[in-house]
Amino acid sequence: MKLPPLPGLRAFEAAARRENFRQAATELGMTPAAVSQHVRSLEDWLGVRLFERSARGVRLTPAGREFGDAVSAGLAGIAAAAERLTAGARRRTVRLACLPSVVAHWLAPRLPRFRAAHPDIQVAISYAAGAKTAAEATADLLIQHGTRPDAGALPILSGATRPTCAPSYLNRNGPIRDPRELLAADLLHDESPTAWRRWFSEGGLESPRETGPIFADFNLLLSSLTAGLGVALCPTALIGDDLNQGKLEVLFDRATDTDKAYWLTEAKNLSPEAVLMRDWLLAEATDATPSGP
Repeated sequence: MKLPPLPGLRAFEAAARRENFRQAATELGMTPAAVSQHVRSLEDWLGVRLFERSARGVRLTPAGREFGDAVSAGLAGIAAAAERLTAGARRRTVRLACLPSVVAHWLAPRLPRFRAAHPDIQVAISYAAGAKTAAEATADLLIQHGTRPDAGALPILSGATRPTCAPSYLNRNGPIRDPRELLAADLLHDESPTAWRRWFSEGGLESPRETGPIFADFNLLLSSLTAGLGVALCPTALIGDDLNQGKLEVLFDRATDTDKAYWLTEAKNLSPEAVLMRDWLLAEATDATPSGP
């Protein structure tokens, strides 16, 4: 590919756009004489006159106007491609594997604050899919639920669960002031009735004889709970926003699953961007659970 001298193209493009060598020189940070020299060298290379020169200034020839449009388009394309590449380099990515319930009810409302503080960091969120380590999840950071997975795991939120329901359920069925009244309530279960049986047993109460709907996913459970379908044991630290907004309320402060939490684990050799997000997650995290009545 045989190209004209690039310094001449740059000087010519600025001069052609303005039809003024002095203004082009100011834009390019050079002298008018240097602009004129670059343009004349380009004309010699092309064998075509690009400007008509007079005492009153310069004016593009028809050939110069046609060539100027082509050069402007070409340089604009190069500038746009360079911007895309440099923007991609500036926009660094942190990969976070997480439980859908944590994303929906805790992370998503807070994520705009991270993006505002670090606009050049792209956060890629994926489903944890039962991964036990960040490496297994192909992520920089992993948030998982349960007992402490390893000594290096850091608690993000308490996993303690408490009896919770929507105000509409109480409006329809009447107040629940004593734990024993839950034996007659519509109990909702997250994966199995085991948690409710444990909660009643730890309180010295008999287990309910009938079990209500069992949900395979916490988001399904929470949707039914918010709709007023019944009472469920919920990790109150995770649904703090719903409690603060009055969408849900805790009936009794006595908790079960107090040995569980939402844990943050990290991959080896974190990038500076992943360290920023890890520290931000820890700063946002709170173990404070909204109290019951």
